[in-house]
Amino acid sequence: MTVKTRFAPSPTGFLHVGGARTALYSWLYARHHNGSFVLRIEDTDLERSTQQAIDAIIESMKWLGLSWDEGPFYQTKRFDRYNQLIDEMLADGRAYRCYCSKERLEQLRQEQMARGEKPRYDGHCRCCQEEHSPDEPCCVRFRNPDEGVVHFHDHIRGDVEIANSELDDLVIRRTDGSPTYNFCVVVDDYDMGITHVIRGEDHVNNTPRQINIYKALGAQVPEFAHVSMILGDDGAKLSKRHGAVSVMQYRDDGYLPEALINYLVRLGWGSGDQEIFTLDEMIEKFSIDHVSKSASAFDTNKLKWMNRHYIQTLDPEYVASHLEWHMKDQGIDCSHGPKLSAVVKALAERAETLKDMAQQSRYMYEDFTEYDAAAVKKWFKANTGEVLDRCLEKLQQVSQEDWKAENLHPVVEQVAAEMEIGMGKVGMPLRIAVTGRGVSPGIDVTMELVGRARTLERIRQAREKLASA
Repeated sequence: MTVKTRFAPSPTGFLHVGGARTALYSWLYARHHNGSFVLRIEDTDLERSTQQAIDAIIESMKWLGLSWDEGPFYQTKRFDRYNQLIDEMLADGRAYRCYCSKERLEQLRQEQMARGEKPRYDGHCRCCQEEHSPDEPCCVRFRNPDEGVVHFHDHIRGDVEIANSELDDLVIRRTDGSPTYNFCVVVDDYDMGITHVIRGEDHVNNTPRQINIYKALGAQVPEFAHVSMILGDDGAKLSKRHGAVSVMQYRDDGYLPEALINYLVRLGWGSGDQEIFTLDEMIEKFSIDHVSKSASAFDTNKLKWMNRHYIQTLDPEYVASHLEWHMKDQGIDCSHGPKLSAVVKALAERAETLKDMAQQSRYMYEDFTEYDAAAVKKWFKANTGEVLDRCLEKLQQVSQEDWKAENLHPVVEQVAAEMEIGMGKVGMPLRIAVTGRGVSPGIDVTMELVGRARTLERIRQAREKLASA
């Protein structure tokens, strides 16, 4: 048997981290077994589904690197197939038309609740043989088995069993003629040859109903694995108040896809004490049977730690390709300044996110007129003017070709030695003059990145500011 999994989001909103983890587990399971991975857009909720959400889901999947082998398929383009099967089921009694009004169904529900019963359809139209006109509004219900039990083994939750008497006759086509989610899902899995369904635990209650429909269609019932939800670090359901929720918000906040993927795979699954996994290691080691059935708590600090790891260890050219998006997002023109890969090398140890890195590197590309007031107060002393003058004099002697950190560091040392002061009393005023800030990489690296012309001009400007103060 060739393993075939699917990720089937509903485009009523952006792809959230819970959905992304489900997609990741489905993708890894398929890749581990050399199978296929299908992307399916379940857009039968015509009122709430939007093209914007569809675009965001696809963009998120691409950003995460979760490539699909088939799709994306759209349920709204398969209505003819669903209705063909529904009509066949009506013809042989596997389904029936229901003419019950909303008022009757609501009254039935109220009466059942008053008796302490579980609200469910009573099968009125299943056995009622009244005549109805062809144009009378009606929905179509699946004739659920009356006897026996539905049993399935969940790869995460173990054995699940429910009596058919607990299940009512599910609506499979609405009064407006549109097929319903639970029916479309089964038909899609049947037609697409899905062997393993990995999805959120909120679908557990749907599974017995769907299994009965699989069997009624003569379809092979897939294997199931229902993944537990993700909680916030306070134990409540993950929401916007815990920080970013949608996948692309993590990109916007400066996380690398490798960091988010690595973090998500560890939310409920692990291999010993290993924390950092390459994608190949995830594929090799992943097992859905080793996913915990307990809810996982999202820890933003852990994600930040992982993001720093990847910023520091991935190829700087690759990290720079992601940093470029943030530079553009923050309106920083990188056409005149250092290569972004050089910025990554310089700031990798200092930035938690690429958004931080972009903010920290702005002075390398843009001039400024304001200085960090706290840094100026602390480091600009009576002799700062002389310090900057001497630095400027000696730096002017370094050619453009030699403008490298290894040649600039001795200049700072020489000024400190000649003035018989500590390196900090030279490096810090120089840093403030060149960057406007009290924090940057080593001053030699900083000056190399800022460039010869900009460095010299900024020292002159700082000197003038001191003179006029």
